[in-house]
Amino acid sequence: MKKVFLLLVVLSISVASFAQTKWTVDPMHSFVNFSIGHMGISFVDGSFNKFEGTVESAKPDFVDAKVKFTVDVNSIDTRVESRNKHLKTDDFFNAEKYPTMTFESTSFKKLTGKNYELAGKLTIRDITKDVKFNVVFGGTITDPKGTTKAGFAANTTINRLDYNIKFDPTGMGVAKDVNISLNLELVQAK
Repeated sequence: MKKVFLLLVVLSISVASFAQTKWTVDPMHSFVNFSIGHMGISFVDGSFNKFEGTVESAKPDFVDAKVKFTVDVNSIDTRVESRNKHLKTDDFFNAEKYPTMTFESTSFKKLTGKNYELAGKLTIRDITKDVKFNVVFGGTITDPKGTTKAGFAANTTINRLDYNIKFDPTGMGVAKDVNISLNLELVQAK
């Protein structure tokens, strides 16, 4: 009986140590930003104020992480209301027909030190393309309330024309390349 009990304890510890840990994005401490060239001389910056995401990983360095992320297109904010409205039209996102952008990872690999590469499928409008993000892992910490948190910064550049965003296809007024940057704080599920 003692041996059976010990075996069960060992098995439960083994299962627990390899169990998937779920993390959720803390919207109060996370940001989804973008920057795009304007007229070839300056940039317009903006953000999305509503988003959610999850990360599942069994390893403390996240190399086996599975990432899912959704952005509410209607939450776009460039600090100019008329521009925000235009970006929601069919010239850009067509937020009425395609209210969300999504990302689902296919791999998350460590490069060197705290630098990682996150690859996955980004869907904007009705187009899904492979993208790669450069990621910096800020580490993990347990706050005074006993909640474990992890921090990441991620960035990539996409060509908006690849996603059926056809406004100004020459890129003379609104550039083709969009720089995307995310600063994310994740909260570990208890």
